[in-house]
Amino acid sequence: MGDEPRFLNSLVSHSGAKWAIAIAAVGVVGIGTIFAVSNLRQPTSEDAVTPQTAASPILTSVTALGRLEPQGEAIQLSPPPTLGAAKVSKLLVEEGDRVEANQIIAELDDRDRLQAALDRAIADLNVAVANLRIVEAGAKTGEIQAAAATIQRLQAQREGEIQTRQATFNRLQAELRNAESEYNRFRELAAGGAISDFDLEQRRTQYDTAQERLKEAQATYQTTLNTLSEQIAEAQANRDRIAEIRPVDLAKAQAEVQQAQATVQQAQTDLETAFVRAPVDGQILKIQTRPGESVGEEGIVELGQTDRMVVVAEVYESDIGKVKVGQKATIISENGSFSQPLTGIVDRVGLQIGKKDVLDTDPAADTDARVVEVDILLSPEASRRVSGLTNAKVLVDIEI
Repeated sequence: MGDEPRFLNSLVSHSGAKWAIAIAAVGVVGIGTIFAVSNLRQPTSEDAVTPQTAASPILTSVTALGRLEPQGEAIQLSPPPTLGAAKVSKLLVEEGDRVEANQIIAELDDRDRLQAALDRAIADLNVAVANLRIVEAGAKTGEIQAAAATIQRLQAQREGEIQTRQATFNRLQAELRNAESEYNRFRELAAGGAISDFDLEQRRTQYDTAQERLKEAQATYQTTLNTLSEQIAEAQANRDRIAEIRPVDLAKAQAEVQQAQATVQQAQTDLETAFVRAPVDGQILKIQTRPGESVGEEGIVELGQTDRMVVVAEVYESDIGKVKVGQKATIISENGSFSQPLTGIVDRVGLQIGKKDVLDTDPAADTDARVVEVDILLSPEASRRVSGLTNAKVLVDIEI
């Protein structure tokens, strides 16, 4: 009796082991059968089991790294490339100065040379204008009066010559008449034998001489009158030439003035290149070139419109579809460059995908991640707070 319980336990244990083996065998066969059957028939909609997935959290914002910039980005002011290796002679601003549009920032070393060229061009213009006025006014009054006096003198000389020659004609004509009368009288006397042929020949010679003298006086008179008439006509033409304003002379003088004006304008344009001016209102962010130094690729100064600052946020390509113009954004400083959060509005969403420019402090972060730049315009009050923090790194949270 004492061994009975031990036996029963042994039996039960042995029987249990057998049953366990039997049940396991049946289970394996059953599983194999089910697997085989499931492979022989196509699954139906009733067989499909919908998997249970965990609920995803709803995103309310998009976060990104960014940097502070003046609106319109920073501007590098440089002289025109046509000046070559220009040098700065005067720098009229310092870092932090606020400047207005068209304000002179710096003067270049070729200012004096260009100023001298302008002065010379202005002097040439003054000469051209004076010549034009002379042409427009015609000849000097004294020259016209002198020409008129010459005409009057020649006319008076001709009148005097006419009167003198007329008196000579009258005298010679009288002498010719007397000689003719004497010759006729002596010819009658010679025909009656009262005088000799010699006396008659003398009277004839006197008569012929008187005729020749009258003819000679007439010829001289005509020649003198012709000469004086030509001189008078020449003097009149000279007077008219002096008083006349010829269109061709006027056109030439006007063209010379226009050419001189163009030269002055070109000299003024050249001189303007010696002054570097601010294109817009803004603040001097950095001095790149000091007086005496040649201007390099970085320019003379860096100018920014810091009265309106923007945050350039680099939003991941996977999140950019959630960002729209007009969405609100909160900006904080990653490095503590400003303490209170800033607020802004999404002003522009970029159209290109590129690599990150703002590096994360996380050493495991993907520096080759593809991002889209989004401009967030800060309020005027926020812009004043961070106007001196261009390129500061910030963290951006955009509400979606």
